[in-house]
Amino acid sequence: MKYLAFATGLFAATTAVAETPVLTIYTYDSFVSDWGPGPAVEKAFEEVCACDLQFVGAGDGASLLGRLKLEGARTKADVVLGLDTNLTAAAAETGLFAQSPVSAEYDLPVAWDDPVFVPYDWGYFAFVQNADLNGPADFKALADSDLKIVIQDPRSSTPGLGLLMWVKAAYGDEAPAIWEGLSDNIVTVTKGWSEAYGLFMAGEADMVLSYTTSPAYHLIAEEDSSKVAAHFAEGHYLQIEVAGKIAGTDQPDLADQFLQFMVTDAFQSVIPTTNWMYPAVTPAEGLPKGFETLIQPEKALIVPADQAGAVRDAALAEWLEALSK
Repeated sequence: MKYLAFATGLFAATTAVAETPVLTIYTYDSFVSDWGPGPAVEKAFEEVCACDLQFVGAGDGASLLGRLKLEGARTKADVVLGLDTNLTAAAAETGLFAQSPVSAEYDLPVAWDDPVFVPYDWGYFAFVQNADLNGPADFKALADSDLKIVIQDPRSSTPGLGLLMWVKAAYGDEAPAIWEGLSDNIVTVTKGWSEAYGLFMAGEADMVLSYTTSPAYHLIAEEDSSKVAAHFAEGHYLQIEVAGKIAGTDQPDLADQFLQFMVTDAFQSVIPTTNWMYPAVTPAEGLPKGFETLIQPEKALIVPADQAGAVRDAALAEWLEALSK
């Protein structure tokens, strides 16, 4: 019996040592879809980490922060991937994130000095339309038109929130009037980006809130040049997507390794043709052919992260009031 007990204990100890560590990353649904970056990122990271990388989809980007606040210190996440600069200050205020160990030479339109969050891609919000549509040149022209648009809910979607910040950054105190004018152009407000883009592709609207990079998908993946982004004279709002390490993670070294992996070619080269955004660090081979055809905003609009909360609250109140009339 002593030998049996010894053998059983040895087997249990060996099994425990051999158990593969798990790194859990909360992200948005489109990131982990079959056509998103998730599958390729998971495969590439697992080749170097000796771990099991598990992505957990949590709705659209803005839903991530809500879920994290609800779970608090009990969260199972080790890393959260998919917040943006409109949400980073609010995320940091939860006290759930640790400082980042990553240092990189970023290719971003603005300087990056956030000590907590690591950027992995960026892009400009835009309305996507068919190329043969005589689209508007600004928000006022859109509001004066009969064009039908689909947008996303700013309470659950980072593009939806980006649109609020875009209008507010461009028009300031005039933003309520812009929303009042746009209210009859809006066909519906979806929870997330995927639903909105699907409605546009089904012909339910003339334009959809998306990104200046979205036409690259149709051009590269479908060899279809029929979709373009409308160029708005006010400028386009900049989104920088980020990831952060949970302070209470039980896999701190793996979490740090993943954040460092994000700024390598193995991760960054996946972004342009899966997430259809600009990589935060341009891969050695550069951007894929087709990205040179995209519109380039003459003016980049962005609200500093430490001011985003106050601006967001005001813009949301204006949006809700305008759409309730």
